[in-house]
Amino acid sequence: MVGRDENSEPQRDYQAILDHEIAAGVRQFGRSKSGLALSSLSAGLDIGFGPLLMVAVLTLFAGRETEPVVRLLVANAYAVGFIFVILGRSELFTEHTTLAVLPVLDGKASVSALGRLWGLVWLANIIGALFFSWFAVLVTVELGVASVEAFSHIASELIGPAWWAVTLSAGLAGWLMGLLSWLVSAGRDTISQILFVWLVTALIGFFGLHHSIAGSVEVLMGVFVGSGASWSDYGSFLIWATVGNAIGGVVFGALIKYGHVSVENM
Repeated sequence: MVGRDENSEPQRDYQAILDHEIAAGVRQFGRSKSGLALSSLSAGLDIGFGPLLMVAVLTLFAGRETEPVVRLLVANAYAVGFIFVILGRSELFTEHTTLAVLPVLDGKASVSALGRLWGLVWLANIIGALFFSWFAVLVTVELGVASVEAFSHIASELIGPAWWAVTLSAGLAGWLMGLLSWLVSAGRDTISQILFVWLVTALIGFFGLHHSIAGSVEVLMGVFVGSGASWSDYGSFLIWATVGNAIGGVVFGALIKYGHVSVENM
């Protein structure tokens, strides 16, 4: 019987995931600007359904259920928007803090190209989040689906901490989103991918971590409803959440993951 190196199979698995991630990242660099912008706009719109469902859950259950139960329900609601975006294959900035960095590390794309891609995806995401927030407040308050108090609560929770706490919180969220990119690539079917998306993003929601795009919807809904946040609050949130997301995704999702696979192949 021929012996088998017990470490060889995991190593091939790691390399296969890395190759898949790099190939996916390279494809993004090759897309037209208009196609990438529209896909990113779609992500900014679609992700809003998670925060909107959070507001609806708070409106229905706050004061009627215990705080731990409401927190769990809100965290699960938060994950819905990410499932729509990631399974719908639209482009989210926090995914690209890992996915688009890997081709740069592998020498298949330049840093300047990465900056242009990040800028386009981020801006289109924010525009989508801005429109969704305005539209959601306009419709749901009039229908009585969501209360002003719920909008205010969700927005104020994100803008309350100091800038450094927002940055570190966003770093953790970026780390988790980078991990999610790897897990989705490792998933063998749609069901397993949905499970990974739900698990990771529900954790972000449960711990109240700062995600620059989903959080934009949360804070902007507070701005548009006139309670819980101001435009200056939103500007500060967006800066530090974006910085933290980028650092977390690049360092923990791209550099460390790419590094450990590269070391295994040396």
